[in-house]
Amino acid sequence: MLLEVKNLVTCFYADEHVNRAVDNVSFSIPEGKTVCIVGESGSGKSITSLSIMGLIEKPGVVESGEILFEGTDLLKSSQKHMRSVRGAKISMIFQEPMTSLNPSYTVGYQLDEVLKLHQSHLSKKERYEKVIEALKLVGMPYPEEKYNEYPFKLSGGQRQRVMIAMAMTCEPKLLIADEPTTALDVTIQAQVLELMSKLQKEKGTAILFITHDLGVVAGIADEVVVMYRGHVVEKASAKELFSDPRHPYTKALLNSIPTPGKVKRKSRLETVDENIDYLQFPKEIR
Repeated sequence: MLLEVKNLVTCFYADEHVNRAVDNVSFSIPEGKTVCIVGESGSGKSITSLSIMGLIEKPGVVESGEILFEGTDLLKSSQKHMRSVRGAKISMIFQEPMTSLNPSYTVGYQLDEVLKLHQSHLSKKERYEKVIEALKLVGMPYPEEKYNEYPFKLSGGQRQRVMIAMAMTCEPKLLIADEPTTALDVTIQAQVLELMSKLQKEKGTAILFITHDLGVVAGIADEVVVMYRGHVVEKASAKELFSDPRHPYTKALLNSIPTPGKVKRKSRLETVDENIDYLQFPKEIR
C-alpha cells in the first residue's frame, strides 16, 4: 500500500473553542490507483490533504493518527525529511492556479525551481530541457514561448496545465489534486481530467482526487471516500458506491445530481437536508 491514513485527527483552536475539522479519518491508496474524497464544502476534504502534505498552519494542529507513506509515518518525520518528500514523491495541485503561481516570476523560472530543489544534480541545460518536456507532456502549446511568459498572461486552462506540469516534473508516486477543475469551464475541465488520466497510465502515479462533483468521480475513481463534517461516513469502490449507496448522506448527495428527463420543468432539485445529523447513522465502510 502506497499511502495509509489511520485515525487522523486535525483540530483548529480559537480561544476556548476547538473545531475538529478532521475527526478519526482512515483510508488507503494503492499504487497506481485513483481514490476520490467527496463531500460538501467544509466537510474536511482539503484539510485532510493538507495534513498529508504537512502544510497545516497555526491555529491548526494534527492531534493524532498516522500517515504512512511507503511505510514511514510522515507525522513523525523531521521537517528536512518532509521537504525531501513534498514535491518529489508527493505533489499537490491546488484549487486555484492563479494564487498558487507567483505572478512575479515566469512559468519557466517556477518550474526550474522545483528541479533545482529536488534534482540538484541536473545542469541548467538539462533542467531547461526537462521543463520543456513537462510542458509538452501536459499539452501546452508553444512550450518554448510559454517558458518565458508570466502566469497572468495565460488562460485558466493553461495555468492549470502549468500546475500539473510542476506537480509531475519529478514524477511523484502520489499526486494530490484538490478540486483542480473547479475554476475551469466544462471543456477545459474535460481536457485536464483526460490529461491526468493519461499521465497516470504513463507514469503509474497514484492520485488522491478531492472534489464535490460526483460526475467527475464516476469517470475517474477506483475507490471513493465520502466525508461529512470531518468524518468518513462511507467508503467503497466507485462501482459499489454508485450502484448501491448505503449511507443516507451518500444517497442525499447522489439524489441532488440533476438527471436529464427525470426532473420536471420548474420543479425544485433535491438537496442535502441540513436539518438531519447524518452522523447519527452507522458508517458504511466496505
